Amino acid sequence: MRVREDYRTLTGAEKASILLLSLGEEHTARIFEQLDEDEIMLLSQTMSNLGKVSADVIERLFVEFAESMSSTSSLVGTLDSTERLLSKVLGKEKVDTIMEEIRGPAGRTMWEKLSNVNEEILANYLQKEYPQTVAVVLSKITSEHAARVLALLPEGYAMEVVMRMLRMDAVQKEVLDDVEKTLRTEFMSNLARTNRRDSHEIMAEIFNSFERNVESKFMGNLEERSPESAEKIRSLMFTFEDLGKLDPSAIQTILRSADKEKLPLALKGASDAMKDLFFSNMSERAGKILKEDIAAMGPVRLKDVEEAQQALVNTAKDLADRGEITIITSKDQDEMIF
Repeated sequence: MRVREDYRTLTGAEKASILLLSLGEEHTARIFEQLDEDEIMLLSQTMSNLGKVSADVIERLFVEFAESMSSTSSLVGTLDSTERLLSKVLGKEKVDTIMEEIRGPAGRTMWEKLSNVNEEILANYLQKEYPQTVAVVLSKITSEHAARVLALLPEGYAMEVVMRMLRMDAVQKEVLDDVEKTLRTEFMSNLARTNRRDSHEIMAEIFNSFERNVESKFMGNLEERSPESAEKIRSLMFTFEDLGKLDPSAIQTILRSADKEKLPLALKGASDAMKDLFFSNMSERAGKILKEDIAAMGPVRLKDVEEAQQALVNTAKDLADRGEITIITSKDQDEMIF
């Protein structure tokens, strides 16, 4: 068996492997817990090929490590310095892959990164994949982004994806790993733990994020193919009309937080009952001013009204997330508490 006696010939991976072996199994195991699978694989392969290392090499390694840690009062990390460091340990192809991931879309996990990819680019890529793969991806990214991507897919294909999402059980880790590997190698070289949620809840959030005409189109198609799923999704959705179920204090809280420019536009296309609900929770003077603003608007585009109403719904959701109000969806309307 060869003996490693020349410290100068050691690579970065070999130095790390020797250091870990010297620390003992318990400490090495704790360090391995902080590494990803690729890092563990690299170090494990390097360890298995080390052979015998002389005591002098081990001593010099620890001296260098201690000196580098004690002599550095501060550290400055940059993309360039990181790339240079990686180049000393890994091959160019591996370094390029890691740096592409670092420089890629913002996000701590693959799914956070995907949520920052332009929806047209993502939709263009996904429509070439199997519907089941697209269903997995859209169930993992944000509902708002998934809605924008789904709206850009061909209608028939998009409905197939919707049906797959509704039938989807908890996704196995092996499937998620395969999807991530495909995305990493074929799309942007950049998985989070699965937070299992009901597929209808995910779809309800996506439907909530659709523009009204797109939502109506998908809901109509879904009612034909799966009436039960359509009804369940509808019951889980929180819409502008659901604001009418809120108590006066919640409406007043929403009014204080709402965009004052979008409020008149949102109420412009609202029913008389919804208008009365908001006016009754405002001072007489504030209500008069709002009515005058609505009357002065003249004709407005339906799309603009829907966007303003969705903004009001989003305000309500944000307040609910912070615990400032309690919102009620269609599924709650028949529930009674005594």
